[in-house]
Amino acid sequence: MTKRARSFDAAAALYAANRPGYPPALFDAVEELAGRPLAGARVADVGAGTGIATGLLRARGAEVLAVEPGDGMAAELRRAHPGIPVVRGDGDRLPLASAAFDFLTYAQAWHWTDPARSVPEARRVLRPGGALALWWNDLDLSVPWIAAQDARIREAVKEIGLPSRESLEGAEFTTREVRWSRRIPLDAHLANQASHSAFLLLGEAGTREFTAAERERLLPLFPDGTIEESYVVTLRVARIGA
Repeated sequence: MTKRARSFDAAAALYAANRPGYPPALFDAVEELAGRPLAGARVADVGAGTGIATGLLRARGAEVLAVEPGDGMAAELRRAHPGIPVVRGDGDRLPLASAAFDFLTYAQAWHWTDPARSVPEARRVLRPGGALALWWNDLDLSVPWIAAQDARIREAVKEIGLPSRESLEGAEFTTREVRWSRRIPLDAHLANQASHSAFLLLGEAGTREFTAAERERLLPLFPDGTIEESYVVTLRVARIGA
């Protein structure tokens, strides 16, 4: 795993407290594209982080196992979801038995893998007809204030850059978009931004300077201190079980 991927370990509590969850419609779409319900399914949630998606998959009735490489993230997951088993590993070297799972899920995590390794690993551990489900939860750039902030973020972290999404070659995916929103305090919105890898690598001083300036820019737009974050979840599902 790269230094960038491991940067989350030191900020696991910040991540858990401020990152958004996922809407029920996302899991409806996962079931539709996979052709089977999550309830009763055996699911490995890979790159599980603090367990945001893991807990929601369990709430849908899935039998979930979390796979997470980072010490800090795994500890936060165990604290938040003591009933969910956690194994240490990543998508390039899954510590899982062959043909043992109905779903492999990657919530905001596939781009940390090497598809040349992670796709064959997915094929190995999925049961016949099993599904690989990947999703990314992105702020909706069609909203003007979000687009303007995104441009400022790109400028602030240009020396570091934003993580790219690796190729999806090696599997045939069906794509679906799910739109949703949440209303949160302005400070929670800024803390959410600060929990992303680019800012974790930028450092405390640079992040503090950026978030202070953003607070001043956003307060006139949201004078009551409550932000509505609009999201687009991009879901990709491939049925690739052997």
